[in-house]
Amino acid sequence: MKVLLTGAAGFIGARVDAALRASGHDVVAVDAMLGAAHGPDAAVPPGCRRVDIRDGDALAPLLTGVDVVCHQAAVVGAGVNAADAPAYGSHNDFGTSVLLAQMFAAGVQRLVLASSMVVYGQGAYDCRVHGPVEPLPRRREDLDAGVFEQRCPVCREGLVWRLVGEDAPLQPRSLYAASKVAQEHYATAWSESTGGSVVALRYHNVYGPGMPRDTPYSGVAAIFRSALERGVAPRVFEDGGQMRDFVHVDDVAAANVAGVESDADGIVAANVCSGSPISIMDVASRLCDAHGGPPPVATGEYRSGDVRHIVADPMLAAERLGFRASVGPAEGLLEFAFAPLRG
Repeated sequence: MKVLLTGAAGFIGARVDAALRASGHDVVAVDAMLGAAHGPDAAVPPGCRRVDIRDGDALAPLLTGVDVVCHQAAVVGAGVNAADAPAYGSHNDFGTSVLLAQMFAAGVQRLVLASSMVVYGQGAYDCRVHGPVEPLPRRREDLDAGVFEQRCPVCREGLVWRLVGEDAPLQPRSLYAASKVAQEHYATAWSESTGGSVVALRYHNVYGPGMPRDTPYSGVAAIFRSALERGVAPRVFEDGGQMRDFVHVDDVAAANVAGVESDADGIVAANVCSGSPISIMDVASRLCDAHGGPPPVATGEYRSGDVRHIVADPMLAAERLGFRASVGPAEGLLEFAFAPLRG
């Protein structure tokens, strides 16, 4: 198939590009080459074109003969403050709306959209007494006292995390999250008005070779790596007990190939995850053990708005897309301890 791939020069997009080509697809690769993601002097990679998806005139000729669009382009990160809102709205949401309009004009009926776990907000929790509950935001007085677990809104007892399924309500808690929810809503409306199909891939914590360091795009795993390379103990917020699902970038690329090759109609939203929950402290400890650096330090510090636990259910992706992650955190983090980073 002929695939238009946006964000093709990025950490994830580059691996998606390689995986699509290895699977025999004809890839039209584009990237805006934003300085925040690539650095101010980064060259456009071979086989990729510098195109800003907000420019409909530049997009239009590239969509001729395209069977499916694989949309990775986005400004990421939680955002520093409300002043960042226009950047998210412009690149992520306006850019997606322009892309969808040009797809309609070109008669392209299939979209694979890079979404994110951030659409779920705080994650999913159970109270031992009251069952499934929606926790209130954590209180500053609890956090200051080192009480980090979510509390039941009824009895105030600590909650137990559970897997988040794709039917969970979308509750964005950051500017980036709001923009990803908006992307899904635009894609849903486009699907319903045109009859096109959408596969929205909700990535969990992506890591792996080529991950950017020391930029707004850096994930916690890369931050820990950078500390170890400086001979400094990784600093872990709270007590390190935050549970996440770390998924290897090659598995994310495989999920995109599965989405491109799927025959799903309508709208499918699917978690892209390893299915092996792991704590932030465990991630730091595994990297320290492999790298031979000083052990991580739980600082007790916290960031306002951070989510305590968010762990994904992988079953729908397996059932609807035939995707199952092949790289577990044990082997993936061992590789990542010495893998090359960007920047």
